[in-house]
Amino acid sequence: MAYDAHHLGPLDPRFKAVPVTAWGEDAAEFAARRPPLHELPTPLLTLDAGALAGNVATLARWTAEVGVDLAPHGKTTMAPSLWREQLAAGAIGLTVATPWQLSVALREGVDWVQAAYPVLDPAVLRWLSAPRSGRVLVWADGVDVVERMAPHVRDAVHPLDVLVELGGAGGRTGARSLDAAVAVARAVRATPGLRLAGVAGYEGAFAHDASAASLQTVHDWVADLAALHRRLADDGVYPDDVPGGVVVSAGGSAYYDVVVAGLAGLHDPAGGVRVVLRSGAYIGHDDGFYREVTPVHRLRSGPAASGTLRSALHGWARVVSRPEPGLALADAGKRDLPFDEGLPVVQAVRRGGDGDTEELTGCTVSALNDQHAFVRFPADVDLRVGDVLRLGISHPCTAFDKWGLLPVLDDALAPQPVLVDWVRTVFG
Repeated sequence: MAYDAHHLGPLDPRFKAVPVTAWGEDAAEFAARRPPLHELPTPLLTLDAGALAGNVATLARWTAEVGVDLAPHGKTTMAPSLWREQLAAGAIGLTVATPWQLSVALREGVDWVQAAYPVLDPAVLRWLSAPRSGRVLVWADGVDVVERMAPHVRDAVHPLDVLVELGGAGGRTGARSLDAAVAVARAVRATPGLRLAGVAGYEGAFAHDASAASLQTVHDWVADLAALHRRLADDGVYPDDVPGGVVVSAGGSAYYDVVVAGLAGLHDPAGGVRVVLRSGAYIGHDDGFYREVTPVHRLRSGPAASGTLRSALHGWARVVSRPEPGLALADAGKRDLPFDEGLPVVQAVRRGGDGDTEELTGCTVSALNDQHAFVRFPADVDLRVGDVLRLGISHPCTAFDKWGLLPVLDDALAPQPVLVDWVRTVFG
């Protein structure tokens, strides 16, 4: 898969991943000579080409095997070249989380976009009401939301598809009961310019680990979402004809097995119903939160245990100070690496910055400042100024947004990785 090197043009100082020696050099020519990792600056966040391709293939294969659709969450990467790889692998479309992200996806030619939030911006609603190709679906979780949308869509050339969002006590957005959700559905059905097109929600708002209690909580919420869909269908609330089918959508990257167990039986494209997963973090995966909770790793049997996901994201930080025994400061901080779901993990070292990558144990990142990592290590570990550390990260969704341009390595775990491409992000 070719990413962005071929159309970036000259490299320049706008991107912190570009070495000063490459300023002015054509991005494609730079990648074509496969420069070694040590030519790139630190701090750095890289992508692993093999892991990216493998992760995309794993979830594409799994969703096909279990018989559901996938519209991966584009907010994870905001990288159109990675979106195209997911779509080429069989994704039905993309999911987004803000009106701006929706506009980017449509500008990039994505013809099926689910906006997993209520669109209330009048200008955006009027824009969506104009003639357009493709399908856009938005969420609503209250009658008040529908009422705020109504004045701006009444003259829509094509009705705007709306999914009723089901939530739950203590959760995030979403109607707090089945009765409240049905009231929202009836309000959508009665509003000119809107079309009731299904139900949706996010199970990750109710759990944050893989404990039996958390999995049961997710299971119960998924059962409620299925019940809501059946109630709307049985009571005749859905329109007789929904172009593209009624959508039942849930599923992040942590509990997609539980979601599919409860919803896959509803998937019937010939009958006008599609179950759509929205997993997004899987493409980058990680060495932290998702490594612990993703079905691929916590299950030992069944379809969700097939295939593998590998972290495609790694941080690289140079030791710049050894101010006291057992403490090193490295040059990557909160501006460079995610920290909201756990601190980076020291995995390996490259002596002098250009030596072969060697496994390194016993070192711990204890804190991050804006531009520094505090690395603690025991007396038997030899860590020197100039050494470069490979760091595993947790939570890809807050990693991509820190980098406008990411180097793609052939194999981040190799003794001497080389750059083979670039991925451009568009976080605004």
